[in-house]
Amino acid sequence: MRTIQAKDIIDAVATMCIRANTELPDDVRTKFEKAMAEEDSPSAKEVLRQLLENADLAMKTKLPLCQDTGLAVFFVEIGEDVAVEGGNIKEAINEGVRKGYGEGFLRKSACDPLTRKNTGDNTPAIIHFDIVPGDKLKIAYMAKGGGAENMSRVTMLAPAQGWEGIKKFVIERVAEAGPNPCPPTIIGIGVGGTFDHAARISKKALLRRLDDTHPDPEIAAMEKEMEDALNKLGIGPMGLGGKTTVLGVKIALEPCHLASLPLAVNVQCHSQRHEEVEL
Repeated sequence: MRTIQAKDIIDAVATMCIRANTELPDDVRTKFEKAMAEEDSPSAKEVLRQLLENADLAMKTKLPLCQDTGLAVFFVEIGEDVAVEGGNIKEAINEGVRKGYGEGFLRKSACDPLTRKNTGDNTPAIIHFDIVPGDKLKIAYMAKGGGAENMSRVTMLAPAQGWEGIKKFVIERVAEAGPNPCPPTIIGIGVGGTFDHAARISKKALLRRLDDTHPDPEIAAMEKEMEDALNKLGIGPMGLGGKTTVLGVKIALEPCHLASLPLAVNVQCHSQRHEEVEL
């Protein structure tokens, strides 16, 4: 049995919250640069140039990439041979959020759903736990802004609709979202499981790097087909038109009930703010 101190979790989470909100991931920057080189539209090129300039300023000043620093979402893989000492792992993560959002001067967006009273420290975080073999603790953090999250959807298709039905729903959703989620966006698609599980895996899919390729060739081909179809919509950066409506599409498939075809579309804004740490 390996012991991990709760204080180490708190400090790691706080650091992740600050870094993710102030440092654009290198894979996203590379996509911006590639898109800017390929765009024909002057307005699209200019938006992408400004996004890169914004990333440079955020890195230099340690100010957030966006004023909406989101709800704090975590995917945690905890080894069966790990014990947390000095506190509860869930509370340690929440304390890390309090510390990171406070010390990083990040906007606190968590509020009561009805009264709209702010909790004041961006907690409680949204935490998904998975128990895995081994003695490691892996924590992945994502800042999920309201504009992109509001454009996300879950539906239950009929099994007979298949891939074509999935593709149709996703294209319609991105088209309806238009400029609202601050494109170019990243689209996470969860297919299978149950109503709630499809949403979970669609969000987790957004943690993948933009420059990766799905290990299953069939799913990789589906991701490419969907990305090409979405970019043909012409919404473009910030909705001003162009070739770059999405930076990437990431699909997660899992078995489902034979009578169901759950589908979730999770939209992420262009910043794609996330960090991972292994303790």
